[in-house]
Amino acid sequence: MEKSWTRVRMPGGRTIEVLLLGDASGAQAAGSPAQNASLPAPSRDERVLHRCPACESELVYPTAWQERGKEHWRIELRCPACEWRGKGVFDQALADSFDEELDRGTEALVHDLDRLTRANMAEEVDRFAEALEADAILPMDF
Repeated sequence: MEKSWTRVRMPGGRTIEVLLLGDASGAQAAGSPAQNASLPAPSRDERVLHRCPACESELVYPTAWQERGKEHWRIELRCPACEWRGKGVFDQALADSFDEELDRGTEALVHDLDRLTRANMAEEVDRFAEALEADAILPMDF
């Protein structure tokens, strides 16, 4: 499986890096007909870009954004859960809502990473303290 990073410019002007996983051709595994499908047109009230129309995962992310006039964005999307891909042109309000959802997801990831980092560091400190108490650390260890 090929991995590649791409930079995506968000509607607010920020740039994020997205890791793309897949083969070099961008083809999808057999048995996944939703690849490169256009997004369905649900009612305006229920339209969200972060939810996969194929599997309902809320992990859909943009792989490319491009302005289309003053009030619209062409957005290519990918679901990491089922490998669905879609694209479409969306108004500024929907793009802004998607951007806010991506921000919430980023905050959640950063929070989880911080908790995991602290837990790992606490475990290392405990092991180091136990090694000190047991006189298992010698000057040559440094």
